[in-house]
Amino acid sequence: MIDTTLFVYLLIAVLVVAFLAAAIRILREYERGVVFTLGRFTKVSGPGLVIIIPFIQQMERVDLRVFVEDVPSQDIISKDNVSAKVNAVLYFRIVDPENAVIAVEDFRAATSQLAQTTLRSILGKHELDTMLSERERLNADIQEILDTQTDPWGIKVTNVEIKHVDIDDSMVRAIARQAEAERDRRARVISAEGEAQAAQKLVEASQTIGDNTYAMQLRYLNSLQDAAQSPASTIVLPMPLEVLERLKPA
Repeated sequence: MIDTTLFVYLLIAVLVVAFLAAAIRILREYERGVVFTLGRFTKVSGPGLVIIIPFIQQMERVDLRVFVEDVPSQDIISKDNVSAKVNAVLYFRIVDPENAVIAVEDFRAATSQLAQTTLRSILGKHELDTMLSERERLNADIQEILDTQTDPWGIKVTNVEIKHVDIDDSMVRAIARQAEAERDRRARVISAEGEAQAAQKLVEASQTIGDNTYAMQLRYLNSLQDAAQSPASTIVLPMPLEVLERLKPA
């Protein structure tokens, strides 16, 4: 009789421990629990201690931390018909645990696939030069589109960064030639602008000298001073016509 009573007590104790183990859940600060009662959504619980009714209620854990998803390389054909491979990195987090569990089966896979298709469609509308020089604007455009499309899933896309744009070696050489031609064009334009400015200054100087008779003499003396600084120079002093007129006999 004693053995039977002890066995019953042990059985009850095991059942209580099993019940408590199945009923008690501990959620960390960055976790939330989506509770279902007989298959219907009941509430979002956590963090801390959460108690559910075993076999009647079920709970899905949801992580609220930022997820980092590597978007694989995508074959892109730019607007100017250049083939390239582009990969990116995606940062997102869950802001609505209920929709993240109910509205989509696998939110990580769905977000990754959506990022791949969006990356191809957005970059295909731009030229190669835009993809290489305006990454910040393209990142913002892709993030805005992804954030709008993932909002019904309770997901917030916080950032999108294009990592690499890989092109063929022939295209790299073509871009190098284009950059060299652009630098040569800028050099020619700057040289032409300098010649135009110098010519304008010479015209202004000639007008100033022509308006003042003493200006030519001052310029003449300045030129003589510059030439006299070299010991190997031969200086020819022209005689002004006014002096010759005065030297004529009466």
